[in-house]
Amino acid sequence: MKLHNWKKLSPKEQIALLKRPALSNDLLLQERVSEIIKVVKDEGDRALISLTKELDSVCLSNILVSPDEIRRAEKLLSKTDKRAIEEAKANIARFHSAQLPEPIAVETTPGVYCERVSRPIHDVGLYVPAGNAPLPSTALMLGVPAMLAGCTQVILCSPPQSDGKVNPAVLYAAKVCNISVIFKVGGAQAIAAMAYGTESIPKVSKVFGPGNAWVTAAKSQVAQDSEGAARDMPAGPSEIMVIADKEANPVFVASDLLSQAEHGPDSQVILIGTNEAFLKLAIEEVEQQQQNLSRKKIVERSLKNSHVILVENLDTALFVANQYAPEHLMLQVENPKAALKKVQAAGSVFLGPWAPEAIGDYCSGTNHVLPTYGYARSYSSLGVSDFLRSMTVQTLTPDGFQKIGPVAEQLATLEGLDGHRQAVSLRLNALKDLKRSEPNGN
Repeated sequence: MKLHNWKKLSPKEQIALLKRPALSNDLLLQERVSEIIKVVKDEGDRALISLTKELDSVCLSNILVSPDEIRRAEKLLSKTDKRAIEEAKANIARFHSAQLPEPIAVETTPGVYCERVSRPIHDVGLYVPAGNAPLPSTALMLGVPAMLAGCTQVILCSPPQSDGKVNPAVLYAAKVCNISVIFKVGGAQAIAAMAYGTESIPKVSKVFGPGNAWVTAAKSQVAQDSEGAARDMPAGPSEIMVIADKEANPVFVASDLLSQAEHGPDSQVILIGTNEAFLKLAIEEVEQQQQNLSRKKIVERSLKNSHVILVENLDTALFVANQYAPEHLMLQVENPKAALKKVQAAGSVFLGPWAPEAIGDYCSGTNHVLPTYGYARSYSSLGVSDFLRSMTVQTLTPDGFQKIGPVAEQLATLEGLDGHRQAVSLRLNALKDLKRSEPNGN
């Protein structure tokens, strides 16, 4: 990891330093994803089985995970494994339960009642990747809010292992979230199947879950098609930014950088510090600790995209962070709570030495499905609200309508929309006629 002095960089060099590694969204990938989507739409299950053999080197005769497979998977896990999944689920559910919205009802004018109510999205599709590693935690992060929102139909797709089965921990995590409709399908073809439906996989209204460049491209393409499905959020490779002062622990900081670097070769980690001696210690720690990691080759490739930046003070560090808008932001500084007040754009923030990013990935209770690649400037972390849709309701009494009807008439006149004005005027006239017909009416 190369050390850069922010003050010595030109504005152009500073912008270049904060650029993410180029996403694999070149024309060839986009065209290939389009081809996959088309063949899945045209050939359904047959295409899924063929693509699984071609792309995953796994031969399947049936893509549906049977109840017996789910039962057998549970037996393969130890009590400790299952307890960890259950405890993580409990914390995630506790935090996400607090996100359930309350109905809103306001009388904006006497006799004019406006409401906002929420309803669960009826059918959703969850994607749990397994390219570099199985991710039962992702099954929890998607399954818990879907369950709390009350979605009626929840399906899950995850790539099969070499033995033709979905990872047992993923299946158990799905089970504790009451998800039983699971398919052995991965990649862009899984997104296409959920967005358009096949003989086995029902079509859903919205797809959720992280993935590689192929999955990201597929989610983008189906979301742009009115016949496809909405997506949770735009996202790219995983990333972390750590802001540390001279009092931070270089061993902890290095371990946090490496925990994110091991996600994939296109992941990016950035360390920002106010003390050059500390930053050099952290770089040494990164070099030493990575030697012990089983995913060392992936980490080495990721670190080529990564940077260490020396800044003059904490305010500059936070300015850089807001410019970058990281997926994960760690504040390893003397007063992290005070620093948090100046953070404007981040997917999830971790305060102090005892809040490693890995805890957020698994079991603190927050969601690890987050906007990446700078989308934290305008998107939020996944939550229960993503599985809900809200609608407004209005009820007017005759008196209430009579009070605000003339306002609508005048605005319709200003906009030149005669039909709008007429819909109001007819009712106002009807009310006048009604009053005149009443005893003692004027």
